[in-house]
Amino acid sequence: MAHTDFAPHNHARCIATALAAAEAACDAQGLHLTPVRRRVLEILLTGHRALGAYDILERLGAEGRPAQPPVAYRALDFLVRHGFAHRVEQLNAYVACTRPGECDTPAFMVCRTCRAVAETAAPDQAMAPQARAAGFAIEARVVEAVGLCPGCQAAT
Repeated sequence: MAHTDFAPHNHARCIATALAAAEAACDAQGLHLTPVRRRVLEILLTGHRALGAYDILERLGAEGRPAQPPVAYRALDFLVRHGFAHRVEQLNAYVACTRPGECDTPAFMVCRTCRAVAETAAPDQAMAPQARAAGFAIEARVVEAVGLCPGCQAAT
């Protein structure tokens, strides 16, 4: 079971791997991973939990960094646009991508209690044939399942 399935894992290696992947992708694409963008990604990677923009602003401010809403939203927009983070619609929050470059259309399992989020591949084949038959061109999909993670199940 991978860490994205709520299992324990080497979290320091997880963070280092994700940051290295983001840096490599930025270098390859000529993108600039500014210190603020990098720090926002690090914050998102800290616990595999969905965080709102104001949660991120609070952490940036506590570190003495610029903590105005545009700072967080610009960084989040960059991270989402380039596949380093995802927006979890159900929670109006963001998570770091745990599968950079592997999954164009992720699906999320969202714990309703602790806000832990596990990323998995979305079942593309389930909807695509129906959309084609209807003459519909899918441009974006959001697949989110809400429930309880193993830790919260054990606590109840």
